[in-house]
Amino acid sequence: MATSRITEPLWEPSPERIAQSQLRRFMDFLRTTRGLDFNDYHELYGWSVTAIRDFWQSIWEFADILHSQPYERIVDRDQMWDARWFEGVRLNFAENLLRYRDEHTAIIHWCEHRDPRHISYEQLHRDVANLQTGLRSLGVQPGDRVAGFMPNIPETVMAMLATTASGAIWSSCSPDFGFQGVLDRFGQIKPRVLFTADGYQYGGKRFDSLDRVAQIVKAIPSIEIVVIVPYLETTPKTELPKSVLLPALMDQGASAIDFVQNDFDHPVYIMYSSGTTGKPKCMVHGAGGTLLQHYKEHVLHTDLTRDDTVFYFTTCGWMMWNWLISALQVGSTVFLCDGSPAHPDPDVLWSACEQEGISVFGTSPKYLTTCQQAEMSPGSSHDLTRLRAILSTGSPLLEANFNWVYNHVKSDVQLASISGGTDIVSCFVLGCPILPVYPGEIQCRGLGMKVETYNDTGESVTGEVGELVCTAPFPSRPVYFYDDPDGERYHRAYYDHFPGVWRHGDFIEITERGSVVVYGRSDATLNPGGVRIGTAEIYGPVEETEEVVDSLVVGQQWQGDVRIVLFVVLQRGLALDDELAEKIRLQIRRLQTPRHVPAKIIQVEQIPHTINGKKVELAVSNIIHGKPVSNREALANPESLDQFTDIPQLSTP
Repeated sequence: MATSRITEPLWEPSPERIAQSQLRRFMDFLRTTRGLDFNDYHELYGWSVTAIRDFWQSIWEFADILHSQPYERIVDRDQMWDARWFEGVRLNFAENLLRYRDEHTAIIHWCEHRDPRHISYEQLHRDVANLQTGLRSLGVQPGDRVAGFMPNIPETVMAMLATTASGAIWSSCSPDFGFQGVLDRFGQIKPRVLFTADGYQYGGKRFDSLDRVAQIVKAIPSIEIVVIVPYLETTPKTELPKSVLLPALMDQGASAIDFVQNDFDHPVYIMYSSGTTGKPKCMVHGAGGTLLQHYKEHVLHTDLTRDDTVFYFTTCGWMMWNWLISALQVGSTVFLCDGSPAHPDPDVLWSACEQEGISVFGTSPKYLTTCQQAEMSPGSSHDLTRLRAILSTGSPLLEANFNWVYNHVKSDVQLASISGGTDIVSCFVLGCPILPVYPGEIQCRGLGMKVETYNDTGESVTGEVGELVCTAPFPSRPVYFYDDPDGERYHRAYYDHFPGVWRHGDFIEITERGSVVVYGRSDATLNPGGVRIGTAEIYGPVEETEEVVDSLVVGQQWQGDVRIVLFVVLQRGLALDDELAEKIRLQIRRLQTPRHVPAKIIQVEQIPHTINGKKVELAVSNIIHGKPVSNREALANPESLDQFTDIPQLSTP
């Protein structure tokens, strides 16, 4: 069924803005080099998803990808999952991000306990040269894994660049992960080197990292050395086994970086799924696909230039960090923020926007809702002259968020809701600087991404809600899953539902005007505050609690966001009280992160299971949201679903 949409846009780009956009420059480039003439974005998009080879070749040329050996062909086949792109080319990921070496500001860093730092491209280049030399002194070779248990600070960027410059592979997670969360990730990839800060600060409180690092090193024998970054301005614990301080490692006197040349799909990142059904999947992303996709999104869809300062509130455990750092390829200034977005109050990010001249401001619906509920009006209290685009991702952006931005932040701003995933380290649907903004809608599908909506029978539909699929090859898909030698887990993750077609797991609607509405995940992944959390990550800590017999966790739509609701079955004779609920919360916080802690813990008599023993999360989610449940006959205990109807606690804060 088609959805009724608002016909009046909240914002339209001026003719001058369209004429001066990078997207218009790209269209002029296509006219000059290929004789192609497009009247608008939709005509350009249609060409980009039908002439796949020509489109990605044009992005390669327009981006001026640095390489030492040319490619032999664009892509070897039309089959998506094992297509090989730009075969024969030799390049280096970090070299493309460090193509500039001047006094222009590369990184600005804000945190709760230090004054702001400004680092030039020249200084960044020197720091990476010294750190690469230090890593080589530790024996790091191409293909080695280097892991970061790091806050969002410049040293994390330097470590990633020094790693990938050397042909090694970078993987990171944020320091608020508990021991088990880190072990579930890094334990699979067996890193040789681990970077860590001595601790971090969040919400005015300081947290030590080194006790957990000592546990991690003991549990992962592949770690040969720990590089400690002094961040809390205290003396780190030097007794940590197999450790070296970062300043000592960087005391090398190097001036040049050796950019090791590799093929297009050479791994640069290992990223992780949310762990919905077990340990997180380890998704390996290649150099070339990441470079091309991020350049396309930064330049054509976000309109970035060297004059921009771009910010996204993220940790190093979320793909938006990787996305943000790739703005170095454009020569923009990257703004890093570590700490709480609400400390000392939610105004801190708008103050940063004013003081540092942020032109592209990346956030989440949760943050915008928080500002709205606090009755803030940043456009009145701050000079936001430089701000021209606000990006939002993590969960669907509500119409109320759109209205608040245009009424209380800035009327002349492009508000771009974007959506994609760690799976592609980029976006399927996102903003466009030459298209209007409609409330509740994402402006467009990404160039070169043949995104369609499939109904339950696998038919492509418009104006109806269905599964987000991608039906043509694109270069930023994972090159493989780590420790998946025959590709079986990789293929099952994306291509089994609709054979040969990428199924992403989002419910969307493509409107008649080409915009997109996202209705949330079609699987059981939780998204509180825009952070993807797998249910298996919560089940482990909960069911280690001796009082708990069984449990089930779902996300409940609540006040424009998602809150985690945990249902527990307790030992016979026990009743859930405040003391036991707090014990469960502390257990989850200790072994995972504060984001995993449920907003509600509710006792039930039994958990619904399938006949083969799997928990039935989606059915419970449907019930608490007033949606019908099908296939009850597939359950071993279908009567268990009745207890999830009209639970009073789900109607209260």
